[in-house]
Amino acid sequence: MKVVVGLGNPGAKYAGTRHNIGFDIIDYCAKELGVELNQSKFKGIFGIKIINGEKVFFLKPLTYMNLSGESVRPLLDYYQIGIDDLVVIYDDLDLPTGKIRLREKGSAGGHNGIKSLIQHLGTEKFKRIRVGVDRPKDGEPIVNYVLGTYRPDERQAMSESIIQASKAIEAWTDKSFLEVMNQFN
Repeated sequence: MKVVVGLGNPGAKYAGTRHNIGFDIIDYCAKELGVELNQSKFKGIFGIKIINGEKVFFLKPLTYMNLSGESVRPLLDYYQIGIDDLVVIYDDLDLPTGKIRLREKGSAGGHNGIKSLIQHLGTEKFKRIRVGVDRPKDGEPIVNYVLGTYRPDERQAMSESIIQASKAIEAWTDKSFLEVMNQFN
């Protein structure tokens, strides 16, 4: 069993914002792979699909970004899924817009959703798909920037990153994460 978690904030006011790229990728995967996100438990909404013979959970925590670990840890515990079978998708200010970067571990880098996961999982060693949203220009506060929508010149790159991340997730059901990293980084 594997768990794919997309980080974001619930509610219409956050839809389409940079901080919700994890939710957007889960939604895209659900559409492309035929996953029904119809189960509500563990402070989140999720669906399950067998892909390449692997049972995969697709989870969107509904705890708001800063409390994401409160959703992920109980799901892992309930289904007895190890941290090695978890991948988390989230926005990253330190990557150019639309660039994806897969990693097997790392610090929170100031990302509150990742801080929550590290706190609840008790480790920094979990797989990640970081999606670049770049840094704000002209001194715009980071909070306003990540909770803002994409500029028209960013939309194509973000659409492509959603597709690439989805392909990486599907590849992970059939290959080691290291192989997937080598293919998509």
